[in-house]
Amino acid sequence: MSERKGLSLPTQMGIGMALGIVAGAAFQAGGWSPSFFQPIGQVFINLVRMVVVPLVLVTLVAGAASVGDVSKLGRVAVKTLIYYFLTTAVAIIIGLILANILQPGLGLDISTENLKAKDVTAPSLVQVLLNIIPINPIEALSKGNMLQIIFFAVLVGFAISLVGERAKPVYVFFDSMSDVMIRVTNIVMLYAPIGVFGLMAFTVGNHGLQVLLPLIKLVAIMYLACLLQILLVYIPCMKWAGIAPGTFLRGISAPLLISFTTCSSAAALSSNLVSVQRLGASRSVSSFSIPLGNTINMDGAAIYMGIAAIFAAEVYGIPMPLDKQLTVLFMALLASIGSMGVPGAALIMVTMVFTQVGIPLEAIALVAGVDRIMDMARTTINVMGDATGALFVSKLENDLDPERGAQMDA
Repeated sequence: MSERKGLSLPTQMGIGMALGIVAGAAFQAGGWSPSFFQPIGQVFINLVRMVVVPLVLVTLVAGAASVGDVSKLGRVAVKTLIYYFLTTAVAIIIGLILANILQPGLGLDISTENLKAKDVTAPSLVQVLLNIIPINPIEALSKGNMLQIIFFAVLVGFAISLVGERAKPVYVFFDSMSDVMIRVTNIVMLYAPIGVFGLMAFTVGNHGLQVLLPLIKLVAIMYLACLLQILLVYIPCMKWAGIAPGTFLRGISAPLLISFTTCSSAAALSSNLVSVQRLGASRSVSSFSIPLGNTINMDGAAIYMGIAAIFAAEVYGIPMPLDKQLTVLFMALLASIGSMGVPGAALIMVTMVFTQVGIPLEAIALVAGVDRIMDMARTTINVMGDATGALFVSKLENDLDPERGAQMDA
């Protein structure tokens, strides 16, 4: 990495987050409206979302064109999907085990009267699969439909490879544009510390720290489960790949801070893609696995579903024997695929699980006050899972090269 004077970007973002918490708490204590901070944070969200679609399109087209081998991309896809499936299953199991041991809803005196849940309908799996193919690629790009963009970009990339020498100028264009978009992302990230400050100040000022008190045990179990997912799954995967835990966490600190403060995987996508390539992930693997994981790999949401199911069952006095908990496990795995590419996916996933095991949907409203706090953790884990997958699969493909970071900054 090229030498820069002053504090690193992740350090600046950390300072911005800390100052945002202080400012938000001060506004909340003083009874002032925190709406002043909202546009400061929203500018940052808009900037990072601005670069997501063009960055994913050009890097994926260039990556697929450079592979030139359908079987190789097929191997990458299979390995990536297996990794996502297994780590999501482990995440659900961790959530269920902790919830069973620590019992977050036992003895909790919360009124369940007059609670109403939003009517949410998840699309069928067949419909989701059909929607992967874009009828209008331009519309998919304008709406940011990642699965359709991935499908179209991979197809264009292979077509460039098949045409051969005549399409070389097109390949050079997309390859050069991927470097340009990485630079654009770096420029956008200069605003990150200010944006993170605004987002945290608005969140704390709007919700207040006192919302944690009634459900502090539930929130603590959620964060503990996320920590265990990191220690038991992600860190061992990185050690096997030859990446030190400290190097890994420092390398992806920017997308983690973005996801934690924005509660948006999409907002962290561009930064995550650049970060894993700096750590050595190959462009062909990362440009496929990161956008795909952004829509279907939801380890944080999976942890949340297991904990939320046990919590709601305990509050309502509903028995949750082993067979029902196994149903939660399998339904959560299916839901992570069935709700992909849908806004508010975590809510849809929980709704599907609750319906299947007989938990009233009104239970979702019980955690509404602390949902934002838990969303910060689950989104961060979602993003970290995607980053781990890109590096892990790159290692499986013998295409992990830590020197790439130096080349990107050269």
